Amino acid sequence: MIITENIEQVRRERWADPGASWGLVPTMGALHDGHLSLVRAARAENDRVAASIYVNPTQFAPTEDLDAYPRQLARDLDLLRAEGVDLVFTPSDAVMYPSGYQTYVSVENITRVLEGASRPTHFRGVATVVAKLFNIVQPTRAYFGQKDAQQTVVIRQMVRDLNFDVDVVICPIVREPDGLAMSSRNQYLHGETRAAATVLYRALMAVQAAFARGERDANFLRALMTDTIAAEKLARPDYVSIADPLTLTELETISGTALCSLAVFFGKTRLIDNLILEESA
Repeated sequence: MIITENIEQVRRERWADPGASWGLVPTMGALHDGHLSLVRAARAENDRVAASIYVNPTQFAPTEDLDAYPRQLARDLDLLRAEGVDLVFTPSDAVMYPSGYQTYVSVENITRVLEGASRPTHFRGVATVVAKLFNIVQPTRAYFGQKDAQQTVVIRQMVRDLNFDVDVVICPIVREPDGLAMSSRNQYLHGETRAAATVLYRALMAVQAAFARGERDANFLRALMTDTIAAEKLARPDYVSIADPLTLTELETISGTALCSLAVFFGKTRLIDNLILEESA
């Protein structure tokens, strides 16, 4: 496994065999089975697999957890090596944002709601770093998790709008046995807050059960999520949403498919989760 922070070395390896397909798994490290599921999907569908490990400062607001974000490079590299990853790109800030850097990618309407409303600068940073990784690695396919639902919508929009020659593959959420979606930020949870965090999954399951019974009133379903969260004393909701999965516009009535998503604070730790509601054919 080749490990490098050098862009030119990445490009040499990428194009050593121009006919080989490459899958890219962008990460911020602190890897868990959710990340590894993306690596396994990439391994199954491509000749070669690249991963990136980079805690991208431009997607963190000044009040967020950039300095505290878990960094476990040696462990992460061992996990990627065990999965048969061919190339790991581990750039520094100086490599990604050299002195004088001033170019950013902004995706417009769909970044102004949900995560974008709570974290106004977040998606500019995400779109910029992903665009840079696509340009550096030039993968055949790139793999992202459904847990970051809005991020997947934003990246697909960027790929369409900027004509990137890459197939974006979205992989299912990987969960702990109690339903909590795997996240690097779960490491911040301990004792009561870890137990309380399962309320996200309980809220989603309450909506899914109501939807299965025939409920299509989006306001009712949002209220159901809100009430479920309110019953957990350690949980503080940021938002609950029932939205169109492509435009992220809030729905009044579900007809077809909807994205059900939420963000909840447990102390200073903010977690997100979602599911897709889809009527049977």
